[in-house]
Parts: sequence; C-alpha cells; structure tokens
Amino acid sequence: MRAEKRTATKKKKRTGLKIFLWSVLGIFLILGGIVGYAVFQTKSTMDTIHTPVAGAANPVKLDGNTPFSVLILGVDEREGDVGRSDTTMVATVNGKTNKAQMLSIPRDTRTEIIGHDSTNKINAAYAYGGVKMAEDTVTHFLNGIPINYYIKMNMEGLKDLVDAVGGVEVYNDMDISLKDKEFKKGNVKLNGTDALAYTRIRKTDARGDFGRQMRQQEVIQAVVEKIATTQTLWNFDEILSAVGKNMQTDLTMTDITRITKNYLSARKNVENMTVAGDGGKMDGIWYYNVSDAERQKLHDSLAKNLELK
Repeated sequence: MRAEKRTATKKKKRTGLKIFLWSVLGIFLILGGIVGYAVFQTKSTMDTIHTPVAGAANPVKLDGNTPFSVLILGVDEREGDVGRSDTTMVATVNGKTNKAQMLSIPRDTRTEIIGHDSTNKINAAYAYGGVKMAEDTVTHFLNGIPINYYIKMNMEGLKDLVDAVGGVEVYNDMDISLKDKEFKKGNVKLNGTDALAYTRIRKTDARGDFGRQMRQQEVIQAVVEKIATTQTLWNFDEILSAVGKNMQTDLTMTDITRITKNYLSARKNVENMTVAGDGGKMDGIWYYNVSDAERQKLHDSLAKNLELK
C-alpha cells in the first residue's frame, strides 16, 4: 500500500511538473504554457519565480470573459551580464472565442526604446531597463497593445533543464554549426551544452532568427515530452531546481489556475504570427526594418483578439 502511495505521489509530481512547464514555457510550446496548470506540491518554486515588476503589468480578471496578453522573454543572461532578450513573443488569449495568437518579434527589429530615448534593436530594451522597459517598448512597437503579464526564462537555463532530464533527441532539418559544434541533418541527441549551442545558431541558418526560434521550440518540447516518461521520476528535484533558478513571472499560482479553468480551449485554436520586414545595415549595424503599415496590421489583429476598441 505504501509503495502504491509513493508511486502515485511520484506520478502526480511528474504530471504536475509537465503541466507546469507547459505553463511557464508556453512561448516555446505554442501556447501550451499560457494555459497550463501548476498542480504540484512544490508551491515554494512558484513563490521563488513569482517576480512582480512595479508599474509593469496591467492585470485582468482572468474570468474567461476578459482576453489577456503575455510577453514572453527568452533572455541570454550570463554571469555578470544583464543580457538581452534573445526571444521576444507576445501571446493573446480570448476565452469567449477560444482563440489564441502567438507573435514572434525578431530580436534585431529596429524600434524606439521607450524610457531610454534611443532607437535600437528591440532586444536592447531588456538590457537597458529590464522587463518594464521591454514591456513598454513592445507596447509602443505594436501601436498600443497592452501587456498584462510576462514570463522570462534565462536561456542558459536550457542547459540545466536538458541535463536534468538526461538529454533530449530532436530532428534537425539541415546541416548547421556554431563555432566547434556541428549538427548534421537528421535525428540529433543533445546534452545540456549541445542543446544550448543548438538553440543559439543563426549565422549558418539561412532562416536566421526564425530558424533559431524554431529550434528553441523543438528543444523545449523534447524536454517536456521527456519529463512525461518514467525515466525522469527520480530527477524531479533536479528538474524543479532548474525551473526555480532560471524563470521569473508575475503570474501567480491563482492566476495559472484561473487560466486553466477559463481559457484552456484556446490552445486548440492558435494563430502563429510573424513580423514582415526587410533586413539591412544602418550606420554599420544590421537591423530588421518593419514598416508602419505592418506594425498597424499586427496591432489590428492583436487588438481584435483582445477586444480592444
């Protein structure tokens, strides 16, 4: 009987952690994280990663009738360096129409950095002013789309997560490399160090930022799927430690519970959005340039799902 209880407890922990990762890593798993439910016993981990930012959020009721948005940042944050947002995405979720959107904004997108009185790549906003400046800058770039919540993950944390689950396997669709690391086309087995390199590649991929974002999604999806297997039962504490050390969000346990209850169906109807633009150099620096017409088009689409007037 006791053995059965221990097995049930471990199964509950594994399932809860899987759902939790879907919750806070939704950006990489195409909304999975936005509508997940952190049902596991380690409430202290939620307390650890819960990091509200003064003046940064515009929380909503999350009652199912009110749409909401989430800014998700993958930050290349290393020791002694604040870092820039390697990945910037905006998700909108509408509980009445059961529709969700996921917009990826290329890191090199040229825009005004709100609060810094400068024009730069959009990923500089986090480096200059943290989550608050990143939120304000994204809102400006999208012509006034409000940000209700945020999720931030340190991209270095991918190494910890992959190692915690014993490595992952992904399908690589082309020969690519990063410095001394080469990844051939086909199924590739990755440890933590390799996974971090794999998700950072841009220059040897003709798709640039878009290819890199796709690889990030693949690796995190593989991590979540690995957590669902019995192989990770004994790695629970290590996995949870990786989550606690590498993520921050202003979503609370209550928020996630309400999202699960009231918005879960939206994950079945996801519109993936990209930003149309042209790359080019200005003063010797390469930027991704986006027209005012494209910014307005993105605004109108997001505003419709958020039911903004």
